[in-house]
Amino acid sequence: MKTSFSRRALIRFASFMIALVAVLGASNIIYMSKLSRLENAVDSGYAAAVENLAQSADRISSVLEKGRYAASPEMMSRLSNSLTECSAEAKAALQSLPVWGLELDNLEKFLSQVGNYASALSERAALGEELETADRENLEKLRLCADSLKNSVWQLKGRLLSDDLTVSELFKGINSEAGSFIADGFSEIEDGLSDMPKLIYDGPFSDHILDRVPLMTKDAEAIDLEAAREKAALALGEESYRALECEAGEEGKMPSYCFYCDGGRCAISKNGGYIVYCMKSRAVRDSSLTCEEACGYADGYLARLGIENMERTYYECYNNVCTINYAYSDGGVICYTDLIKVAVALDNGEVLGYDARGFLVNHRERSFGEPAIGEDEAISKAAEGLEVDGCRLAVIPTDAVEEKLCYELKCRADNGRNVLVYLNADTGREEDILILIESDTGVLAE
Repeated sequence: MKTSFSRRALIRFASFMIALVAVLGASNIIYMSKLSRLENAVDSGYAAAVENLAQSADRISSVLEKGRYAASPEMMSRLSNSLTECSAEAKAALQSLPVWGLELDNLEKFLSQVGNYASALSERAALGEELETADRENLEKLRLCADSLKNSVWQLKGRLLSDDLTVSELFKGINSEAGSFIADGFSEIEDGLSDMPKLIYDGPFSDHILDRVPLMTKDAEAIDLEAAREKAALALGEESYRALECEAGEEGKMPSYCFYCDGGRCAISKNGGYIVYCMKSRAVRDSSLTCEEACGYADGYLARLGIENMERTYYECYNNVCTINYAYSDGGVICYTDLIKVAVALDNGEVLGYDARGFLVNHRERSFGEPAIGEDEAISKAAEGLEVDGCRLAVIPTDAVEEKLCYELKCRADNGRNVLVYLNADTGREEDILILIESDTGVLAE
């Protein structure tokens, strides 16, 4: 059967096709424009993160030099606060960069120790103790490390801006066999921080604490590479299994297999097969989820990993990412020593980070004896002006690697502030006081 079309029908058909091509062309232009804007935004974000890292290193170096000349507790306190702020900014900048294929142990240790060490010196100064010669020598060695860091990062930033490739393209090549100047630059940073002094002080990042053997992995059975790969796929997402590549791994106190794929990195302990940490790097442009919804995604992630008895404690939303802190609940006793952190993207609920190192180092079976003082007696010891709203047992860490069983009193002060008071369950002594900072972006304690 022969089909014929009228001239009018042909004209209509031709007009329709022309319109369709125009629409598709316009859609493609809009899509490419959006894609270009997104790539430019990612490029700008990476470049800004490198600059923020360099600027933070500048400030750390300057503050450390001032610390050598400080003579009063007040000045040491101000300087230690500045160092804590600078190191936090540097950590945030580093976490914004896709450097999951690089070994950055020295850099991460430096940024953790520098502010914490200054805080310990500040506390000693407040008690009337003068800085010893060794303390000032340590500050000078840390300053030299900061100088090396800032020089290397500024050089890296200059190379990034002068290269013909985009910043994103340059970072994509850091794990290639051919290597890249970015990988070389961070390797130079690591080498420049290899002369860090061994810092022994009362603080959680003291070398005598960092050198501890994790309790969870110490006597655990070794696992093979394929078993570790399955755990990494569980952490990063089952779809990543075939794409996972294994690095040389990490040694030290917690030897681990390290896997990476495009946009993610994960470490699995060689003993026990525990997920040590995993992270994904991508730009999170907006917040469509509430903090409470993000906490729900984090709860679900822990359940998928088979991790139980973890209680949410604090959380903070920053740069469209919500970081939730969990502590282990041992039969109703909250253990603030056994910690896990989960970071959730606020645009779609994707888990971008998981860190169980605090849990793996400290967790063990505990046997709690009957406290020497009762709950009523503990409540009676609250300071005047505090109304006790809740009381429970808690394990808290000390700076000397020990832990103490305490009553946690949740109180309301007469000025409306929420305060946590920790009383030793055996002696009734005040061990610590924290103030809860509650806002639309999180709940923190300081």
